[in-house]
Amino acid sequence: MMLQKIMFASSFFGRERRTAAETLLNLIDLINETVGDAISDMLLIETILHAKGWDIQEWERAYTDLPNRLMKVTVEDRTVITTTDAERRCVTPESLQPEIDALVAKYKRGRSFVRASGTEDIVRVYAEASTREEADQLAVEVAKKVHELAGGTGNPPEI
Repeated sequence: MMLQKIMFASSFFGRERRTAAETLLNLIDLINETVGDAISDMLLIETILHAKGWDIQEWERAYTDLPNRLMKVTVEDRTVITTTDAERRCVTPESLQPEIDALVAKYKRGRSFVRASGTEDIVRVYAEASTREEADQLAVEVAKKVHELAGGTGNPPEI
């Protein structure tokens, strides 16, 4: 149904947009959006490189990882953490996401999210920012909020 909507909508636009919509639809045949597949991912990258006229060095220069930090916070019960938006937004405890948002706003290119472990009573904290020091600091600040608001056990996190 979604494919039909895309094709229908693209018929109202010019040739360039229609070609772009058709290209997008063809990607569905190349990749497995449900589980992923390294071979199809490689073919997709090769297709993109060919379409852009890039070599692998140009591809590598097109993206730079931001410094990031991953931490774990031990909690009494990991199920107090629930998330949405592909585990990028914390739903419960309700007070945690506004705190994360406020902390992230203090850092240039900052981003952070938390998610409960699937196997043990820990919460994983991911943070990134413009510098290694800022990424480390943001991770610790978010981890401390998780410890405070989600039933952390033991000492609060430190760098």
